[in-house]
Amino acid sequence: MSAAGLRVLMVCMGNICRSPTAEGVLRHKLRERGLDRVVEVDSAGTIDWHAGEPPDERSQLHARKRGYDLSGLRARPVQPSDFETFDLLLAMDWDNLAALEEDCPPEHRRKLQRLMAFAPRALQPVVPDPYHGGARGFDEVLDLVEAACDGLIDHVLGVLSQPSAGTS
Repeated sequence: MSAAGLRVLMVCMGNICRSPTAEGVLRHKLRERGLDRVVEVDSAGTIDWHAGEPPDERSQLHARKRGYDLSGLRARPVQPSDFETFDLLLAMDWDNLAALEEDCPPEHRRKLQRLMAFAPRALQPVVPDPYHGGARGFDEVLDLVEAACDGLIDHVLGVLSQPSAGTS
């Protein structure tokens, strides 16, 4: 963890649906809990096909219905420096976790996890890609991401309460 707090990177394939949704939800929840100054959140994709684009319109619409604003976010690919910069790199599914593992230097592998590892056990292990589906897929993404972000915040609170928190 850095002296500034905890840095979290949400990762999916194109960085236009799942990971910007997770970024927006986590930012919102951190702000509500007064943790937005101690936890930095960003998102990225394992491919660069959508670099510079805003989140998918359907992701933005469904997020907005729940009070999350994704409009200012822009897609970007994961950069080699992200492995050093971020304390947690959270993949939305197994394929993106494998892509991160492939590119990650060994000394940073401990930082790689699935976002859903922070969700209640009864939920599924990954956040499915809603891109080629209907509206229900975007709502499912939000349900899963909200639950996982709640668990992630509990984890963050535990990390921040440790005596060594805030030192690098």
